[in-house]
Amino acid sequence: METIGRDLREMQRVPLATSHVAALRAAGTERLYPAGTFLARAGEPADRFVYVEDGEVEVVNPFTDERHLPSTLGPTQFMGEIAFLNGGNFSMPMRAVRDTRVVEVPRPAMLRLMSEIPEMSDIVITVLAARRRRQLDSQDGTLVLIGEDDDRAVRRIAEFASRNRLPYRSYALGSPEAGAVATSCAIPTDRPAVIFGREIVVTDPTPDKVAQLLGLNHALVDDEAFDVLIVGGGPAGVAAGVYAGAEGLRALVIEDVAIGGQAGTSSRIENYMGFPTGISGADLVWRGEVQALKFGTRFAMPRRVAKLERLADATFCATFDNDQRVHGHAVVVATGVQYRRLPIDRLESFEGAGVYYAATEIEARYCKNAEVVVIGGGNSAGQAAMFLSRSAGHVHLLVRGPSLATSMSSYLSSRLEADPAITIAYGAEVAALHGTDRLEAVTIRSDGTSRTIPTCAMFVMVGAAPNTRWLSGLVDLDPHGFVLTGAAAGATSPYGTSHPGIFAVGDVRAGSVKRVASSVGEGSVVISKVWEHVRT
Repeated sequence: METIGRDLREMQRVPLATSHVAALRAAGTERLYPAGTFLARAGEPADRFVYVEDGEVEVVNPFTDERHLPSTLGPTQFMGEIAFLNGGNFSMPMRAVRDTRVVEVPRPAMLRLMSEIPEMSDIVITVLAARRRRQLDSQDGTLVLIGEDDDRAVRRIAEFASRNRLPYRSYALGSPEAGAVATSCAIPTDRPAVIFGREIVVTDPTPDKVAQLLGLNHALVDDEAFDVLIVGGGPAGVAAGVYAGAEGLRALVIEDVAIGGQAGTSSRIENYMGFPTGISGADLVWRGEVQALKFGTRFAMPRRVAKLERLADATFCATFDNDQRVHGHAVVVATGVQYRRLPIDRLESFEGAGVYYAATEIEARYCKNAEVVVIGGGNSAGQAAMFLSRSAGHVHLLVRGPSLATSMSSYLSSRLEADPAITIAYGAEVAALHGTDRLEAVTIRSDGTSRTIPTCAMFVMVGAAPNTRWLSGLVDLDPHGFVLTGAAAGATSPYGTSHPGIFAVGDVRAGSVKRVASSVGEGSVVISKVWEHVRT
């Protein structure tokens, strides 16, 4: 299956061309770092591109100050990580092993060079993506979680980091590794914790606090103006961000949970053209995010739009849930849908403690060798069942209807039916949940009979509720809350809404085909109409 970036160990060392280095020298300044000097510390802005001309640079363990990796950077190589593209922060400290001479290019100038010299851009982005893959594979990062399995708040940070492809390391509470980190930070060794380096212990951890430490949204200022505000970071929104940036529009993609949206929770997509061995939804959209960043599109995350207003000058003002505001000449609605909450007693109290709405590596680890329940008859539920069957003891797939023929791709339903680790129950529903602090069992009702099975995890992937409340009544919706577009909304564009300047794409649009490829296509095509609106 395709993953993000190439394997850094398999990559040949491809130095920048002589002309590339000359362009760096012309745009940057030379600087000398004496031996033992830190070129960057974790949490500092990745605001410059650093090309090594002479010397040696090592990655440093943020808790021990010792060399972290056996390999180092030498002449003709460059520092940096993928966070450089969006103005994020360094995730690991970097130190000069000996006197080191470098050329430093400020981030804006480097992004300009990358846009003007695509061959150099290809090399830089390939290396940065490979470094992020190495970090994820080896769990290298300054962000450390202790007690993920024991604390909901810590688990929420793990889910946020995992879904956004942010490197972190997780230690079980009471383990020697957790004790060593806690001791180095001077905190109790018997309590869950979220730690960023040796200096910062995050109290009352939230995704927003972690995002600020990683620099995911630090560059956004109040009332900043853009050509287009793209609300929603799923396949449709990210595709719109790619094409908006490529067309020279100042674009902002706003996402409240994780880049990838609902598609990002899909463990394996096999019917997306160009990936014959399949790709996870998160990795697919991550590639799109990197493309969008290369073209200058900005991302704000985690940020939720609470209200949208039309101003007197015909522009739009979006107010976030933290009261910050941004302005745009046009708005693309790409907020997609979310799985519905089932009307089951105590469901909310078990959310994050046995009840989940995504099946990723994180959740799979929580239910290793146990029986799990997946509710739903669509492709997402089928992929979740297949993915979980690799680690769970057994998977019970509950389908409300009499078959999967009308709701699931044929290739997927045939695999489910043939897998001995999966049992499909048709006409079934969950009647009750059992447990104290965590889910311990569920009661399943089918054919007039009930049975209770022990389980530590239930995955709800049923129904599709559109995210449109934030539109504040500006556009017409259908009876189910989906955005009307095209002729149904009196618009000339198939993605235009009843309000000029507001467009809708992807799953949130009434009548859309609920597939990743369709969403990517709509997000790509809509920008031509956005461009016309903005320019006229």
